[in-house]
Amino acid sequence: MLLAYPFRVFVPRRAAPEAATSTAVTLLLLAGAFGLVPTPVVIALAVGAGATVAGVRLSRLAGPHSAGPSPRVASVLLDAAVVTAGLTAVVLPLAAPGLSFAVLVGSLVVATLSVCGLRRLPGRTRPSPGVRLRRLVESGGPAVALALTGWLLLPRDGLSDPARLVTALAVGGLGMAALDAFSGPRRHSGAAVCRGGVLLTLGGLVLLAALPSAPAGRAALLAVPPLVFGMLLVAVGANVAVDAGAAEPAQPVAAAWPRAVLPAAMLLLAAGLHLAAGRAPDRTSVVLALAAVPPLMVRELLRAGEASTTERRAAHRRSAGRGVRHRAEQPRWLGRSELPPAPPARVDDPTTASAVWQPGAAWPEFDRRPVPTGGGGPGDRAALLDALAAIGDVPEPSGALLLVDLHGTDSIGPTAREDVLAEAVHRARAVIAPEDLVTGCTGTGFAVVTAAGPVLAYALGTRLLSALSPPYSLPGAVLRVQTSIGLAEVRGAGPADVLRQAELARRRAVQLGRDRVEWYDAFLEEQLVRRLDLERELPGAVARGELDLVYQPVLDLADGQPVGAEALLRWRSPVLGTVLPAELLPVAEDLDLVGELEWWVLDRACRQLSNWSVGVRELWMAVNVTTRELTTPDFVQRAAAVLAAYGVPPERLVVEVSEPRVAADLSTVVARLAGLRSLGVRTALDDFRAEHASLAQLRRLPIDLLKVGPELVGARSDGQPPLIDVVVNVGERLGVEIVAEELESPTQVEGARRGGCRFGQGFALARPATAERVEAYFEEFPSASR
Repeated sequence: MLLAYPFRVFVPRRAAPEAATSTAVTLLLLAGAFGLVPTPVVIALAVGAGATVAGVRLSRLAGPHSAGPSPRVASVLLDAAVVTAGLTAVVLPLAAPGLSFAVLVGSLVVATLSVCGLRRLPGRTRPSPGVRLRRLVESGGPAVALALTGWLLLPRDGLSDPARLVTALAVGGLGMAALDAFSGPRRHSGAAVCRGGVLLTLGGLVLLAALPSAPAGRAALLAVPPLVFGMLLVAVGANVAVDAGAAEPAQPVAAAWPRAVLPAAMLLLAAGLHLAAGRAPDRTSVVLALAAVPPLMVRELLRAGEASTTERRAAHRRSAGRGVRHRAEQPRWLGRSELPPAPPARVDDPTTASAVWQPGAAWPEFDRRPVPTGGGGPGDRAALLDALAAIGDVPEPSGALLLVDLHGTDSIGPTAREDVLAEAVHRARAVIAPEDLVTGCTGTGFAVVTAAGPVLAYALGTRLLSALSPPYSLPGAVLRVQTSIGLAEVRGAGPADVLRQAELARRRAVQLGRDRVEWYDAFLEEQLVRRLDLERELPGAVARGELDLVYQPVLDLADGQPVGAEALLRWRSPVLGTVLPAELLPVAEDLDLVGELEWWVLDRACRQLSNWSVGVRELWMAVNVTTRELTTPDFVQRAAAVLAAYGVPPERLVVEVSEPRVAADLSTVVARLAGLRSLGVRTALDDFRAEHASLAQLRRLPIDLLKVGPELVGARSDGQPPLIDVVVNVGERLGVEIVAEELESPTQVEGARRGGCRFGQGFALARPATAERVEAYFEEFPSASR
């Protein structure tokens, strides 16, 4: 009992069987290593336990509540492979010696079943032949190193040299393939974990077939860890893959250090043990060491070729100016209806500048002209490119370009717009250095070229924001504008490239809310291209059937019973993969698609809630709604129509609204929430912050549930009690029940329970899953209705 409590606290309930099995196997291995338990008994008990736990996991995954036919078939095949591996490994040590051939036959059966199962597993990728060749070449050297390690460590007694070499090569190849699976670009995906578990299992079977299992030798114990933990990883990876679905996103970068460090470290350890035993290198060791050289040479040649190709493509992209990606077909992204005229491809000839610029000197003569305000014609851009080219002609160029754009002038006429721009330029000249250049670039902004370094240029950008923020006086009106500034360094790039980079940074400033300075970097460009792809693919996603919902259960922290679920939106794009709401909703807001998405979510959630009414009658369904959609005049009537269409009792629907956005239109939000409560629909305030303003407006909001994050549950840095105590006391006075969300550890769950939170939600309690899997989860609690 003393060990059971910390075990339950630190080990999640779903991982308890695997953790208990791993602990038992470790203890058995220690007992076998010290001769307390015979080697055949250790192998039989350890492998039998691992195969049983993994088989049960996979058989449940293949049950009637599986996510689909393909995952069900994959689970059945992998279950058969695990059971076959367990039986094969248990038969050899318990039966008469000399059954190595039978183990090899069993290994072939396991490999066949596993390959067929992996092909049907969701999230499996199919790399191109070129990628496969590159991975094979890069893995060749480390695989040979692992094979040499096996050759040096495998016992010589009872194992002939040919069998020892074949075993070493097989273990090296399987081990390197498993290492690639665990450290590749999709190393966190379920399919990769499952594939690595299969390879470890096969490696364990090969070792078990080759190593003598006599009690005196105990060498066969080396086969137990890869065999047992490989089977457990097969079950874990299959569960993760099925939970994530077929559109599981891939990670873009592989972890390079494991394949470079681990084989080399193991080889050094094996060589040290070999030399410490007084053994000289034999002919096979030398041949294997030399065999690692050709793959390394080919790898370096391929990398040199790829680097050259990458440099050529980068140069081509720079010369092209990315004109195709940033056309005026995406007005909502760019923040205005048109782009400025396209710049020339490059201005590299020093004769195009009026004079060669030197640090500390004045700008060429075109700085003396007044800044044009008639919409940024080609002459202004040419002057700007000339100035940038002049900076690039000095031996060590240093400087920056700031593109300044004013927002809020669309509602005034062209004459007033020119007056505002002229006033903005006048204010800018008051804060920049006398030698800095100011020139027109667009109809709604201007450009500043400064000789200052990047840090001082950023400080100049902040001064420009302050100077341009006060309101502008117009005949009969006062205009307030917002400012977006993009900053790019002049060093190391041509004039057209610098202008493009500053424009990308300015667009990013617009996306992040304006009134800010954004600095260009390569990652920024990747984000902008990703944003463009999202804006291109999102329209029509509802009609194409690409949206999906997953559901995260909400539990009662007192007894652990489920009381409801929250519907979470997923966009399963065939082009972009799975897109989560944090990335999806900002794009939808810019494209004015939030209403379409949210009504789809409400309709689908209510339909699912009506399907759950047969077996689970009183669980609620929570749906997130933005304040923009909530404040529409007909929201309450449309919500009532959806409930009536599916015959869902209103009290089983919970409408959640985010607290940080409520203050903008508090009176309308209060009216809509009151209208929902008059229907019987429950309301919730999400993302609550324990601030004075939040607590003050909490009294006005007609809500039933208050959702708080884990930051209010844990201990504070100043040593004061957690703020959850204050929130719970306020909630009790107002008759509001508290839901602690995003609980990701047993410590947070226990803190929420001690703090007085009635309900909890998070990965530590239950992960989001498909409707079928959540329904199966609910069925485990027959008395859970509330």
